[in-house]
Amino acid sequence: MTSPLAPFFRHLDACNNTSLPGDRLAFRLAATPVGFVPAALAPDLERAGVRRDADALVLDDPAAFPALGEALARAGVCRFRGEPFDVRGAFDGPVLTTLDRGALPCFGILAEGMHLNGLVERPDGLHLWVGQRAANKQLDPGKLDHLAAGGIAAGHDPLSTLRKEGEEECGLTPALARQAVRSGLITYVMARPEGLRRDRLHCFDLMLPESFQPVANDGEMEAFTLMPLQEAFRLVRDTDRFKFNVNLVLLDLFLRRGLIDPDSADGQAIRRRLTARSHP
Repeated sequence: MTSPLAPFFRHLDACNNTSLPGDRLAFRLAATPVGFVPAALAPDLERAGVRRDADALVLDDPAAFPALGEALARAGVCRFRGEPFDVRGAFDGPVLTTLDRGALPCFGILAEGMHLNGLVERPDGLHLWVGQRAANKQLDPGKLDHLAAGGIAAGHDPLSTLRKEGEEECGLTPALARQAVRSGLITYVMARPEGLRRDRLHCFDLMLPESFQPVANDGEMEAFTLMPLQEAFRLVRDTDRFKFNVNLVLLDLFLRRGLIDPDSADGQAIRRRLTARSHP
């Protein structure tokens, strides 16, 4: 008999849809492995000063990495976003240099993000604020999203990103942002049209008053909807309306809030797969 939770596993499969290295070459900054590069990109990188070392590509001077990313953007290989991200060999390792956000997937560089579950307790049960991404977004336009979410830029941490994105995306005040509670970490490795994503998401819960009304200050979202958590559960189970990684954060929320039994076999399998993907 098929489990009623079986549909949820497609989201885990979609966000962990590749093996490493696959047909990619390891990429190093000096002696530190930091990513994986498609073999087809190797000639362009070698012409730009990256050297080949057996089955790896090596940029000997980490300080030259930002300029290399900009050169790839000028050549049309990636999109320049004007937002530097820290580059590390491991999530909790030292910062080696920075790279524009748009070039991260070209090199399979580790990246971190923040996602905020905006929750409201009403007489008829727990509700979730859901945003709809603007139609002009290059990544997943029109998809459903969290109240606030965003990549952690160079020099920032999860909490400062929560405050920044919360104010910009939904009008969250600093006082409310300070009440957010860390709820977990999620990792995945995903091949996307823009390249390889090796991401870690810092998840937060925030209980909001019923009087709170989100305001899209930066145009990232077209609209916000306060929906019963059970409706979000149905949408994740039965549709692909949410942005790909938002599904993972919501699966974690469903486990913690009892919509998925965390002690069941499927619940335990979902929990393992939310956090077990390695990032070599």
